[in-house]
Amino acid sequence: MPYRDFLEVDTPALQVSPGLEPHLIAFSTDLITPEGTRRPLYLHTSPEFAMKKLLVAGLPRIFQLAHVFRNGERSRTHHPEFIMLEWYRAGASYRDLMRDCEALLRETIAAVGADSFLWQGRRSNPRGSWQYLTVAEAFTRFCGIDLLATTPDPQRPSFELLAAASRGIGVEPHHGDDWEDLFFRLFLDRVEPLLGLGAPTILYDYPIALAALSRPKPEDQRLAERFELYVCGLELANAFGELTDAATQRARFESDRARKRVLHGYDYPVDEDFLAALAHGMPESAGNRPRGRSPRHAGDRRDADRGRALGPGRGVTKPARPKS
Repeated sequence: MPYRDFLEVDTPALQVSPGLEPHLIAFSTDLITPEGTRRPLYLHTSPEFAMKKLLVAGLPRIFQLAHVFRNGERSRTHHPEFIMLEWYRAGASYRDLMRDCEALLRETIAAVGADSFLWQGRRSNPRGSWQYLTVAEAFTRFCGIDLLATTPDPQRPSFELLAAASRGIGVEPHHGDDWEDLFFRLFLDRVEPLLGLGAPTILYDYPIALAALSRPKPEDQRLAERFELYVCGLELANAFGELTDAATQRARFESDRARKRVLHGYDYPVDEDFLAALAHGMPESAGNRPRGRSPRHAGDRRDADRGRALGPGRGVTKPARPKS
């Protein structure tokens, strides 16, 4: 196992930017200086930015068991504060991270003396062969939809094309949906519950519109080097071949901030030190940050059903606007 070569790190929870995923809501506070001035800070939703700065500083293999904080989250599988295992490897690909996940789950099951994972009456045995599916293959298999046909412009997928395909299988779009909203409705209803049954599933090669902080796949620019790990229909990990281009990352951040303003009426600042670190030169690397989606885009069936009854917002209470 390569984990024995990793260095454990402990990065600050208070950050200038909590993470910019549009659906995640942070806890905000003020840093009060001895002179009485105030500076807005946030509890991190992931230690990702700080850990990547350590990669730039020259640490090649790092992990952290971090307390992370996400406001507006409460369900069977989500909590406003939880411990997240996150790790990064310089000089590695997202394929290497897939092998890390296989090894980690096999060692975990051996350590507790069990033969399989059990959740909600479902079993998943990590000891044998795992299932590997691309996102496009999963939509074809479980929805009968050619997902990539709905992305003629990969950066701006067509809601109209996906809506037509969705109606063809009896799933009606909601008022105000965009392509991403409808993607996740189909995914949560038709795909996610069937992943990781019997054996864990690696779901990989997400459309580039859902790349987050992952890099484009060199051999197919429509796709991103991103995968998620599923056991018994539950997402356990969300991993990337990491994006290292500062200009591309800035453009994605600004797009995410614009989307957050539409969804919530506010946004969070960009961590300029993080972008400066990318510009200085982050090595080619891969990283894993488990359970990346908020309840709006999460696999808790009760939340999804409640959201359908309530309409836009998926049943997640909108908190007070952060201080500025």
